[in-house]
Amino acid sequence: MARLPRLYMPGCAQHVIQRGNNREACFYNEADYKAYLAFLKDAATKYHVAIHAFVLMTNHVHLLVTPSDRQGISRMMQAQGRKYVQYINLTCGRTGTLWEGRYKSTLVDAENYLLTVYRYIELNPVRANMVQHPSEYPWSSYRSNALGKPIQLLTPHSMYRQLGKLDTERQRAYRALFRGKVPERDLKAIREATNKAWALGDDRFKARIEAQTGRRSVPLGRGGDRKSAAFRESQN
Repeated sequence: MARLPRLYMPGCAQHVIQRGNNREACFYNEADYKAYLAFLKDAATKYHVAIHAFVLMTNHVHLLVTPSDRQGISRMMQAQGRKYVQYINLTCGRTGTLWEGRYKSTLVDAENYLLTVYRYIELNPVRANMVQHPSEYPWSSYRSNALGKPIQLLTPHSMYRQLGKLDTERQRAYRALFRGKVPERDLKAIREATNKAWALGDDRFKARIEAQTGRRSVPLGRGGDRKSAAFRESQN
């Protein structure tokens, strides 16, 4: 079966996953994580992609990003991916590919799912039993979004900014979102939408995506119209 073309809409956030080939490691030491982030920052700046959240796991990467044009994300991922593979091959004395192929992505309904995807990304090390709390993991955006540590790579999304008028208010409200786990239904929805290139959102959002892209945004006979748990929590 032919692969579906990716859904693109300038100005709409996307959840992106990049995996190591055969699920093998793509980071081996601290220098590797730093190199990846440096290459990512350069590529994001060059191709005008705002990065809101990230986590670098041992064998894969999650990003929450917003492009300014249709080609921004693909060009960013190609550019940083090439540079990082060259870096790894040189420093590790290896050859060949590092990534499993095309990155995976989904358009994210900001009103209903954006804050949930923030949490999903930054809680990855906790779900993997690598740390007890996301603040303990050094290779994610949590310390910036929740604690105010400067990370030049990041650009806050407008939904994040709505958490408070001051940085300290936003950070406090953001930390409150992490008092519980991401509900299983949201984990499943995010994973399915990203891995299968469907849109992540309510029925109105999916209909708008289909109208603007000319491509189905959900499997036939499926959908949903609800507020995600994390978004509801942010309004309390």
